[in-house]
Amino acid sequence: MDPYPSTPAEPLGLTVHSLPHPVDAAAQQRTRRGRWSMVVVLLVCAAPVVASYFTYYFVRPTARSSYGELIDAQPGIPPITLRTRDGSDQDARSLKGQWLLVSVAGGACDARCEHHLYLQRQLRESLGKEKERLDWVWLIDDDAPVRAALEPALSNATVLRAPAAFLSEWLKPSKSHALEDHLYLVDPMGHWMLRFPASLDAASAGRAKRDLDRLMRASSSWDDPGR
Repeated sequence: MDPYPSTPAEPLGLTVHSLPHPVDAAAQQRTRRGRWSMVVVLLVCAAPVVASYFTYYFVRPTARSSYGELIDAQPGIPPITLRTRDGSDQDARSLKGQWLLVSVAGGACDARCEHHLYLQRQLRESLGKEKERLDWVWLIDDDAPVRAALEPALSNATVLRAPAAFLSEWLKPSKSHALEDHLYLVDPMGHWMLRFPASLDAASAGRAKRDLDRLMRASSSWDDPGR
């Protein structure tokens, strides 16, 4: 028996696949790089907003651990013109870009007002190197001149005259209290988010500082000093 039986001869089939044209491959690679670059840019632009929401909903102090009262609605700064101490106009929205510790009082500044200005300055200084991320703001709600005796203490403060309509649209006191009774905390996006109790004093200032420390840490990845 023939160990090599004969089989019908069949032509050897070869399939030829075309190679990608070098120009087409380079174009596809550029397109892929462009798409990834666009995704990265979008993520970078969205990061502060995402971080802000994450801070508020997940990292923010809870009712059990927070000394200040968290504000659910978080109203933003209205587009109203304020006046500086020298009479110049300033858009209220220019306050964005920093954490703000805000007090409200008339220009004559009674004992309660002086106490709040003292607490604002001390709380800011207690933050150490993080203090450049927080402005302490005194909003004057009348036309009374600022007493000369206060001027040296206001060198690091932002002092602006604000119409009543602006204040009532943005900030609110707690029940049975006046607007002047509280200190208010505003985030760098201009949202009023925290109201400290009217009972805040030197003895309880440490609890307010813990709130500030927690928020400074939570926002450190996206909030830089200065506007």
